[in-house]
Amino acid sequence: MSRLKTLKIGNAGGYWGDDPGALKRQVSGGSLDYITMDFLAEVTMSILQKQKAKDPNLGYAKDFIPMLKGVLPDLLVNKTRLITNAGGINPEACAAAIVALGKSLGLEPRVAVVHGDDILSKVDSLKNQGALFENMETGEEFSSVQSLIEAANIYFGAAPVVEALKKWQPDIIITGRVTDTGITVAPMIYEFGWSLKDWDKIAAGIVAGHMLECGCQITGGNFSDWKLVDNYNQMGYPIAEVEPDGKFVLTKHEGTGGFVSEDTVREQLFYEMGNPKAYLTPDVVADFSSIKLSQVGKDRVQVSGIKGYEPTPLYKVSMAYEDGYKCVGSILISGPDSKCKAKAFADIFWNRCDQKFTQRLTEFVGYNACHRSLGHDQDPNEIILRLGARSHDFDALRSFAKMIPSLILSGPPGVAVLGGVPKVQTVVSYWPALIAKELAIPKIALYEGKLSEETSVNTTEVGHFKESLMDIQIAEKVENNLDKALQANSDAKAIPLYEICLARSGDKGDSANIGVLARSESAYHFIKEHLTAQIIKDLFQELCEGKVRRYCLDNLLGLNFILDQSLGGGGSCTLRSDAQGKTFSQAILRQRFLIPKDVLDSCKNKSVTKTKDGL
Repeated sequence: MSRLKTLKIGNAGGYWGDDPGALKRQVSGGSLDYITMDFLAEVTMSILQKQKAKDPNLGYAKDFIPMLKGVLPDLLVNKTRLITNAGGINPEACAAAIVALGKSLGLEPRVAVVHGDDILSKVDSLKNQGALFENMETGEEFSSVQSLIEAANIYFGAAPVVEALKKWQPDIIITGRVTDTGITVAPMIYEFGWSLKDWDKIAAGIVAGHMLECGCQITGGNFSDWKLVDNYNQMGYPIAEVEPDGKFVLTKHEGTGGFVSEDTVREQLFYEMGNPKAYLTPDVVADFSSIKLSQVGKDRVQVSGIKGYEPTPLYKVSMAYEDGYKCVGSILISGPDSKCKAKAFADIFWNRCDQKFTQRLTEFVGYNACHRSLGHDQDPNEIILRLGARSHDFDALRSFAKMIPSLILSGPPGVAVLGGVPKVQTVVSYWPALIAKELAIPKIALYEGKLSEETSVNTTEVGHFKESLMDIQIAEKVENNLDKALQANSDAKAIPLYEICLARSGDKGDSANIGVLARSESAYHFIKEHLTAQIIKDLFQELCEGKVRRYCLDNLLGLNFILDQSLGGGGSCTLRSDAQGKTFSQAILRQRFLIPKDVLDSCKNKSVTKTKDGL
């Protein structure tokens, strides 16, 4: 280990499909010690499993290899190590592709592999050893889906990555299902010699990983104040400059697009947040209510004060299974009276379609597809009528699909064709479960034409953390208190919440979260008192079928809302346009509330210069 004074870790990808030029920008933009890339999502594992079943040389993120081609020589010369979960369910094949690429370039990259997370072939034997695999969100018994499971992967943490760094000092580490945060904190543990039981430092590394894992979502991408971003070209991807005590500064390469401010950082902290005092990972439990932020320069935000606690004795297991079929088709309807025409076409279609479906959907894209009645009533010039259905009967959906284009000549005028007969797709459902850590041991190996020097890693910490809830509000039933909500003093005005708040939303399974972040302390006290769980339940009643929970983070001037059963099944199950609740934050920001003048005034004093530069 090097005992560096400051460790520079950059991210070059937040998901499979992210900017293919990001890796090159990170390598060429300045000196970095490590680069991490995340490629995997829950449903992705099932896709990769099917690819491998057809070809044993597949099952990894093939897009990674072309990205690597243009930068591999520089990585080796600069001694910048790259860690990525691009290995999917076949990290050995990914390692082989990297070595072959190196050979074609006259290079010999040292590649290590972390695997053992793919337990698909071991599910039955693990169940016999005591792994129940109950659905951790619904409590359903595993027997209902056991025979249908197509992918099963354990979320390993940092420990096997750390061991690979210690054992071989590789140039590149390819993993299977290692957590996004795990691949980031591992270099810190290795370089600084942190103990795996130094909970506060490990938690700081986990928070850094959470900040980096979604790429430019922290550098101005998906940001509420998007007009403050002068340049979206060549977007800068995030970098964490970490000190041995765990403090770190978030920044980006100079000259790249976007910017880094306390607000861009705050928004990302709330992304996909659950209980803020219990951010669970295999390595540690991080307490987000302890985080302190400080703008220390242009594009530089320092993060400190983070508390951590021992982890749970369990790993999370991500499983996927076939769950019937779905079909979605669309036609384009132009004005005048496009809204009335679209509703007429929907009535015509469903009157003709006499099959029974597990679920069906009518969306008016351009009018209210994402936000339903939370959107302002308007008559747009054109609407895409989106019709969808789910069923376990393939033939019923095939008939449904053929009926979509039959609307074109038998309804109101002004219709354009969008692709003809839509395809019937297989639905892959998500099944989250837990397994005792002692039943699942990660493995590491060096790739030298094949996996060699393979070693099991038993250093993962088995803690006994038990989640204790923060002060929490819960709303389960719709009460429609909106008319009397947020009563304020006589000088209050009906103003969009955006004027005093930022927001960010994300998904976990069939639940969505919305982080609402005040622009000032005065605004925070206002929303903490008035923006209740019940208000959110009432507002999102058409989209949220479950309960709403609210958590308060005074340190970040924000409220975190969890909306259960709000994504129509989530993942590939849902028929909705917004499958992940990404637009929920915009829905809440556009709502008008009675806001007192003093609260508005406290937010108007925030200058654009200060927001962007912290100067």
